[in-house]
Amino acid sequence: MAGGVMRLDKFLTEMNQGSRSEVKQLIKKGRICVNGEREKRPEYKVCPDSDCITLDEKELVFVHYVYLMFHKPGGCVSATEDHREKTVMDYIQEADCPRKKDLFPVGRLDKDTEGLLLLTNDGQLSHRLLSPKKHVEKKYYVLLQSKAGAKEQQMFREGMDIGDEQKTLPARLELLADGTEGYVYLTEGRYHQVKRMFQACGNQVKYLKRLKMGSLTLDEKLKPGEYRHLTKEELEQLQK
Repeated sequence: MAGGVMRLDKFLTEMNQGSRSEVKQLIKKGRICVNGEREKRPEYKVCPDSDCITLDEKELVFVHYVYLMFHKPGGCVSATEDHREKTVMDYIQEADCPRKKDLFPVGRLDKDTEGLLLLTNDGQLSHRLLSPKKHVEKKYYVLLQSKAGAKEQQMFREGMDIGDEQKTLPARLELLADGTEGYVYLTEGRYHQVKRMFQACGNQVKYLKRLKMGSLTLDEKLKPGEYRHLTKEELEQLQK
């Protein structure tokens, strides 16, 4: 909508000030001003980038893009809506996210997988992060059923057959002391990929958590189910 115009009632609904009928009542009651003048026509055209629009004298600043870092808990699906399961969007409060209805998760995490998930309405950024040509690296913490060692690390490095048409791209497995814990670094995102790679090694994943995607690292202060807006620095790094 940069540089464009839109109806006043549409602007107010976009900014989460109520449903279309509710914002029409706000306008009708004279609670909305455009550039200091009371405006009572819902169809009145405004330019969000240059007009000063206020509700009860409080300015409403138009937000084009939203970028949320979300700590996905286990038990919810990475979707905008689902008639059977709880989705990641059920955790987002409209009060602190003006474009909630436009948001979508960038990529997916399995229902029982925890960790970093980016929610945004920026389709171009999402495409760049998910494009196979970009090879954006993702880091996971993994807890295994049984020990892994040098053999599994070599299999990860060489790429392996997990039942798809092509072998996986080379990946990195960094193991911690006892071999049942470690970190996996991937540059692709196939369906259940980490779990299937360990299955191909004769092992099982007991717990999986995504810690990093590109330059974006999960904030340790965020508990499962919590989120925050990206900082300016985080967004600049991500867009590079």
